[in-house]
Amino acid sequence: MNKNDDIEKLLDNLPDFVRQTLNTHSNKENLLEIILDFGRRPEARFTIGSEYLSRKVISWQDLDFLLKRISQFDNENRAGIERTLHRISCIRNRQSLVNGLTCRIGRAISGTICIIRDLLEFNQSILILGQPGSGKTTIIREIARILSNEMQKRVVIIDTSNEIAGDSDISHPGIGRSRRLQVSATDLQYEVMIEAVENHMPEVIIIDEIGTELEALAARTISEKGIQLIGTTHGNNLKNLIKNPLLTNLIGGVQYVILSDEEAKKRRTQKSILERKALPTFQIAIEINQRNQWIIHQDIEKSVDLILRKKYHFAQTRELDNKKMYIGYKRFKSDQLTISRHSNLNWFLPYNTWKTLNCYNKIHLRLSGSKKFSIYNLSFSNNLMCEAFYNLERDFTFTNFVKKADVIIALKKHLKRNARLRKLSKQYYIQIYILDHKSLYQIIKLLKLLT
Repeated sequence: MNKNDDIEKLLDNLPDFVRQTLNTHSNKENLLEIILDFGRRPEARFTIGSEYLSRKVISWQDLDFLLKRISQFDNENRAGIERTLHRISCIRNRQSLVNGLTCRIGRAISGTICIIRDLLEFNQSILILGQPGSGKTTIIREIARILSNEMQKRVVIIDTSNEIAGDSDISHPGIGRSRRLQVSATDLQYEVMIEAVENHMPEVIIIDEIGTELEALAARTISEKGIQLIGTTHGNNLKNLIKNPLLTNLIGGVQYVILSDEEAKKRRTQKSILERKALPTFQIAIEINQRNQWIIHQDIEKSVDLILRKKYHFAQTRELDNKKMYIGYKRFKSDQLTISRHSNLNWFLPYNTWKTLNCYNKIHLRLSGSKKFSIYNLSFSNNLMCEAFYNLERDFTFTNFVKKADVIIALKKHLKRNARLRKLSKQYYIQIYILDHKSLYQIIKLLKLLT
């Protein structure tokens, strides 16, 4: 990945004792934020932690030194530095005087979306979910460059806070050939979204931080006109979006439905259920809970329906590690059998080791290519396993060596206490299947899935 952070332009505007420390800092490339609060020591936040930069505390003169070198603060208390992506936010006291500054480093990183590059080829609308600081803005900036420069599309960016293309009338080169519409006030973002469609003939519209009901409705209007949308919003996963009444239109809306007795019996549900009202505004959802590990919902419509019905569903997991991409599948909401990565586990299978059948039945190549396979059994007696295998055609063996196993079968409560086994499963790419109870029925159900 190539980084363009213009960090020197930010450091040149800081007080001398802060600038000198950061210029010689060994971890300057991983700098996220600089905190300058009146009466406190300056603090730097990195990807792996934070530390103080000096024993000297920040004075009014130090804050004034920086304030004179940046643009004016908007109604959201945000400002920037000309021709850069850095964002400076202020904290005010009761007299509206600035007594604290947060300087966030803005970077244009080429290659940050290689993990989802194939999704851009589908011409479908993509919604990116993540917490503040998870890198959503950096991702959509790179998406804008790819779509406009490499795919030759007409891209318009709705840049409400000047974070995507920088705090200047001249857009930052990190967005490529995309055009940027600035928004004079946050409350008017939805109007500028509609204006972009009516006046500038875009093929793709990029929106950062959809946060109000009007913006969600504007996004739906744009989608219904056949324009591809790339948007971001705060949230950890699709469930957060379903529970958010302001943004639920992004995934089609949710409504209560009263079923007839016959229909409820047929569906095996209660008479009062939740259903999706309409088609989702976006077709693909990306959950960014970790910087190099993303969860992909390639069909929001199906995922939302299964969540509302309280049934399990699969989502694709993608991880970028040492320039290699690993793709796996994670299962949510299982009633009895959990065939998913435990929250504390980090196993991922390389893309070419999956035999593609369908998204509900992914079988490891080591299992599908041979009739005989080896099991590392953590929690169950051999007699119980033999009874489960009795009516199956496939031969099997048990092994006491993890690295020689094709699969690991364990009870959840035992696996939580075995950190070494979790580490070995990740190291040798061995999939772990977790069961809740020592039940013959559960073991047979698992083995039928594997065979």
